[in-house]
Amino acid sequence: MENNENSRDSSNNTQPTDEHIKTLEGKEALEKLKHIATKAENCFFCTNIKTGLPVSVRPMAVLDVDDEGNLWFMSMKDSTKNAEIAADPFTHLFFQESTNSGFLNIYGITEISTDQEKIDELWKPLLKVWFQGGKDDFNISLLKVVPTNVYYWDNKHGDMVAFAKMAASVVTGKTMDDSVEGNLDF
Repeated sequence: MENNENSRDSSNNTQPTDEHIKTLEGKEALEKLKHIATKAENCFFCTNIKTGLPVSVRPMAVLDVDDEGNLWFMSMKDSTKNAEIAADPFTHLFFQESTNSGFLNIYGITEISTDQEKIDELWKPLLKVWFQGGKDDFNISLLKVVPTNVYYWDNKHGDMVAFAKMAASVVTGKTMDDSVEGNLDF
């Protein structure tokens, strides 16, 4: 994945960069991506990003993050989203795991698939809410997002430690930020 130095537009101007900027690579990057993307309840899935028109945004749930870091979603073949992806496969995804941690900003290229074996693998009974015909619904397609650039914001030691440091910072007046951010390179 390409390294995007412009992503380092941090709101944390109180600590030296090396204390809170950490690029993760390989297995560690993949684990961070899987953790945040699968813990987040929803993803804002943006299409139509290169047209100069307002982007199209909708909440979607990621079904899987595979071992190559690709993100899998299910969609209707005849949806506006699929038509936009067919015309322009560049997508932008935003994830938020919790109020104060676990954020992902992902640019990628999306492929539309109708691979029934993969649909069977990813199928969950709750999906019948959107796909009335079940996993054999003729209108099901898969969206495979292949990330080209991933940036994350998180905390170093978990939410409890981050909260304690924030509280101590308020009391002492000293910055005790527990944030960490950087690129995820697979």
